[in-house]
Amino acid sequence: MFRILHFILALVVVITLAMLISRDRKIVRVRFIIQMLAIEILLAYFLLQSQIGLAFVQTLSTLFDTLLSFAATGTGFVFGNMEKQGLALFFLNVLCPIVFMSALIGILQHIHVLPFMIRIIGTVFFKINGIGKLESFNAVSSLILGQSENFIVYKDILSKIPEPRMYNMATTAMSTVSISVVGSYMTMLVPKYVVAALMLNMFSTFIILSLLNPYWVETEEDLKMSLLHEGQSFFEMLGEYILTGFKVAIIIAGMLIGFIGLISAVNELVSMLLGINFQVILGYIFFPFAWMMGMPSPEALQVGRIMATKLVLNEFVAMIDLQKVADELSPRSLGILSVFLVSFSNFSSIGIISGAIKCLNEYQGNVVSRYGLKLVYGSTLVSLLSAVITSLVI
Repeated sequence: MFRILHFILALVVVITLAMLISRDRKIVRVRFIIQMLAIEILLAYFLLQSQIGLAFVQTLSTLFDTLLSFAATGTGFVFGNMEKQGLALFFLNVLCPIVFMSALIGILQHIHVLPFMIRIIGTVFFKINGIGKLESFNAVSSLILGQSENFIVYKDILSKIPEPRMYNMATTAMSTVSISVVGSYMTMLVPKYVVAALMLNMFSTFIILSLLNPYWVETEEDLKMSLLHEGQSFFEMLGEYILTGFKVAIIIAGMLIGFIGLISAVNELVSMLLGINFQVILGYIFFPFAWMMGMPSPEALQVGRIMATKLVLNEFVAMIDLQKVADELSPRSLGILSVFLVSFSNFSSIGIISGAIKCLNEYQGNVVSRYGLKLVYGSTLVSLLSAVITSLVI
């Protein structure tokens, strides 16, 4: 009974935080939110009690590991297998595969596979969330392709997307993770919690955005946003998408250098002025949220610091920190925190997403940049909601 009451309290807090800066509280559709919340709770029970979901995601992870190995062949040829020598790992292993993935996206569009998927997947999820077919498809494509490669899919229609819908798409990209990195996560976290987070974050995103940024979308408008790219030969299209992928990789690299450098400077400045690390301060701020997620009070401060590390740096650094203190946390706390960590919700993602979009459409890139803090706010609420639902079932 106490756990249920704690869950209700946490749910009320998350919903309240979303409603505080809601775009229009009057058009929030409660029926869809209740519907999605019920589905997400049932999904959490299924994923955390069954091996089927884990087996499915592991299969997908193996598939994408294979695709990335193909990308690594081209990267190794150009850069002389520097990645095997431990040099420039992030650029070579994370950014360079964007070029290959961009080419693959172009092919899937050219043969009309993606337009078909958007109609099927978009229609199914639209019945559940009521947000929009484009946004619904975006939730799936973000999960499969990653937060930067994902927007290459929409490069021909970006100029037509209104600002509210652009915010939802960017928040979705920040609230998920790419299946291509799932294998890495599974080496640092218990695999079943990675699986749970992948699925729960999708529904948590729909719920939070329905509260934070509600709007009405006409079905006809969605259908007009076709992803077909007519009038080009296969090799014209392929060359265009390869160059687009390369531009995205370079711009993301530049944005990350600037963002992470500034964050490091802020950390140092706060340490000099206050004698305490900025992440430690954020740890105290996150303490009540950690307790709200279901952490015992003695563990909440430690968990809060790891949550802050994810926000300020990224989820990989936070997962490494979690491994260092895993023996000090209860299995329940480990599970809840693991689900919270599986997303791209952090300050550096602002640079990644806005940089990726800006190279495709400068105006929309500037729109996303203006929403920077609100993107982090919304995607962090998504992670909180997924963690809170996890606390109910473990």
